[in-house]
Amino acid sequence: MSDDPKTLVSTKWLAAHLNDPDLRILDATWFLDAGRDARSEYNDAHIPNARFFDIDEISDNRSDLPHMAPQVEKFISRMRAMGVGDGHQVVVYDNSPVRSAARVWWLFRLMGKQDVAVLDGGFAKWQAEGHPVEDMPPITRDRHITVQRQAGLVRDVTQVAAASKLNDHEIIDARSPERFRGDAAEPRPSLRAGHIPGAKNLPFGRLYNADGTMKSEPEIRAEFEAAGIDLSRPAITTCGSGITAAVLFLALERIGHRDHSLYDGSWAEWGSFPDLDVATGDA
Repeated sequence: MSDDPKTLVSTKWLAAHLNDPDLRILDATWFLDAGRDARSEYNDAHIPNARFFDIDEISDNRSDLPHMAPQVEKFISRMRAMGVGDGHQVVVYDNSPVRSAARVWWLFRLMGKQDVAVLDGGFAKWQAEGHPVEDMPPITRDRHITVQRQAGLVRDVTQVAAASKLNDHEIIDARSPERFRGDAAEPRPSLRAGHIPGAKNLPFGRLYNADGTMKSEPEIRAEFEAAGIDLSRPAITTCGSGITAAVLFLALERIGHRDHSLYDGSWAEWGSFPDLDVATGDA
């Protein structure tokens, strides 16, 4: 893997830059499984100087949908308090089976920040290689941050419904084949089963190697093509609630695709509207 401080960096890269004064590390671990507590696990052990990024708290609390992208003002407030600001290289990692670091990487991109990367292989790989960890939170100082929201990187339900009807985008669903087909119940109660009409299914796990690192760029491209996705078309990524959709977004960025956005409400929103069409079965 080639290190790219704007998308993905290796544990070797992070170990070499760990003491850089302008590096900020964020633990973005998030679990769909209520049996695990991300903040508690961060408190027990994290990469030195990492701050905990609470995906559920740093969100739009005006919405009934889970962890929707926060207002610009809230993002600025939380990042300032965490000491993350202009001029910083940000590295985001997680210790989650849903690869939640990609979601926070996408949020920074949405807010116009480019110098942010996901740690390839995450905390599990960092620990397995014997790199240092600590259990004390870092001392933070307010840092000014400038934000310019990139509206083109996010889509709402109206825009996705239009894309589905017009068939002018590739709508790519990161959920499991069983959930995509409507064979398995959704983990969130009261949601219908199935997928957005016209969507194609690329389960996010297919983009990773056994050690949790992301596949190479040719392998990523092959996975998209095997799912029947035309990479010459604009793309909208979706999933259950906007977390693993960011993995697809990151993968598209890695292979040089330049016209992609993320459906923030994802199935948590679409599946809750009785007047929106739902497809079942394979794509």
